Order: sequence, then C-alpha cells, then structure tokens
Amino acid sequence: MTTPPALLIAGIGTRDERRANAFRDFVRELGTRNPGLPVAGGFTGQSPLPLGDAVAGLADEGVTRFAVVPLTLIPSERAEQDLTAALAGECELRPDTSFVRARPLGPHPRLLAILERRLNEALGDGPRRSPSDRAETTVLLVGPGSVTPESNAEVHRAARLLWEGRGFGGVETAFVSMAAPDVASGLDRCARLGARRIVVLPYFLFAGTAADRAQQQAEGWALAYPDIEVVTADVPGPSEELMELVMERYREAAGDEADHKAGDVAGETAEDAAEEAAGDAAGDETGGSVAVPAQQGRQSDSPTHVR
Repeated sequence: MTTPPALLIAGIGTRDERRANAFRDFVRELGTRNPGLPVAGGFTGQSPLPLGDAVAGLADEGVTRFAVVPLTLIPSERAEQDLTAALAGECELRPDTSFVRARPLGPHPRLLAILERRLNEALGDGPRRSPSDRAETTVLLVGPGSVTPESNAEVHRAARLLWEGRGFGGVETAFVSMAAPDVASGLDRCARLGARRIVVLPYFLFAGTAADRAQQQAEGWALAYPDIEVVTADVPGPSEELMELVMERYREAAGDEADHKAGDVAGETAEDAAEEAAGDAAGDETGGSVAVPAQQGRQSDSPTHVR
C-alpha cells in the first residue's frame, strides 16, 4: 500500500507574532488529532515560521511527498506566486521531493458556519438573537484588502453567501487597507441604509494586527455615532470546522492515496459532501516551523502538482 503524502499547511508570509503563534498552535492541534499522518506548517516569505523549515523537518523523517493546503481565505495572484516559488525552491534543494497543492479554503459552508457562530456570540444570548431583531442587524464583513480586484471580489462573494438565508438585514463589505471602502466608509454605508445595529465581522482566520486595526477603526467610528450600536465579532480562529476543512482539502489533493483512517478524525460524511456541493453552486515556542511527525501504529477539480 502506497504511503499517503504528508500534510503541509502553508500560510501566507507574516511577521505578526500573534498570528504566527495561532498558526503554530493550529498545526500542532491538527497533528495531534491525526496521529497517523505527518503534519507540518510554515509561512512563505519572511516569517518567524518559515515554510522551508517545515519541509526540512519532515524530510529529515524520510518524507518525500507532500499535499499542500494553503491556509488562506482569499486566494491572490501574489500568494499563488509566492507559494509556487517556495515549493519550486524546495524541489531544487531536494530533487526527490514532490508536492501536490490543494485549493484555497474559500467561503466554504463550514467557514460560513464559523462566521455565523461568531455573529451570534457578538449579539449575545438576549433578544437580539430573535429573527425579528436579526432583521434589524447589518453585518459589515471586513477583509484585509488587496490591490488585486479578484481578491477583493472574494470578500464580496463571502458576504453574499453569508447573507443568504440567515435573516440579517444586510451584509456589507469593507477593507482594512489597499482597497475601498475602508471600515469607516463601510459603516457610513450601513448607516445610510438605515442600520441601527452593526456587527463588524473580521474576515481573517486568526487574531493579529489586521483584525486589531479593523476593531480600532470601528470603535473610532462608533464614538462619532453614539446612536448606532456597533459590535465587533471575533475572528474564526482555530475552530473544529476549520480543522475539518483543512483535512477535507488534504483528502482532495491526496486523492486515493489519502489515509482515510487519519481523515476519519475530520469525519466527512455524505451530508458534508452534499453541503459543500451546495455551497459551490450558490518548531518550538520561540520560533521555527511546526512539524508533527506521524506516530507509529480545488482552485480547480485537479490539484496542482509541483516537482
């Protein structure tokens, strides 16, 4: 029986220590939950968790084949180029190494479920959770912002999918930087549309500088408009659904060679597959990469291969 490829989780370059620490914890937890599968992770570009160190750590354990899952909500040309270059560089260093790349996470139904839960948490357990009161709540989904229109369009796509069938008065979009509208302008639009309660929802996987900036901008706007209630929701974070989605992307990329015993931890069922189809239609504590060796015992329908 062919040994399935290791899972390599690829983050897009960051120097944000909080984000890097959250990423590190996420990778370790995923490895703990899948003891039969070698798991490692790191970032492209300049980062306290280099992707190359993650590859080297598992290569030292004898791993030569990797299924790469980009841990990003928003695909971008720059991120794609950076990851392609990083993997090509690893192949030059280790000619016997090969990579198959999975699709980015995207606005998958599991991610939409996390976002809805963060909205419910922000609204609390009181009457604001009632259907009639939800209809009076507008959501402002805040993405990082990009110079690439296609990347910004992904935030608008997620906003539309989040709005469908959830009973909110509306879901608008804004960006922390590099794209319009900024958070203040997005809140202005919500107010012009008649919102009396606005939940600012960060479209970032982990806490860090970008999410902090979104919250600060929202708080500054709220001070100028005390008649409108503004609440900021938490980021999705290392949730159960996110771990399930990463394993789903891994199995897609690895194909028939995936270790289904390890994959069963993520528990994909026929209902999960149907839900996705419906959604598609509408190192150590101070630094280094994270590697969890195995213990003994779709950008498109076809994954991208690098060798």
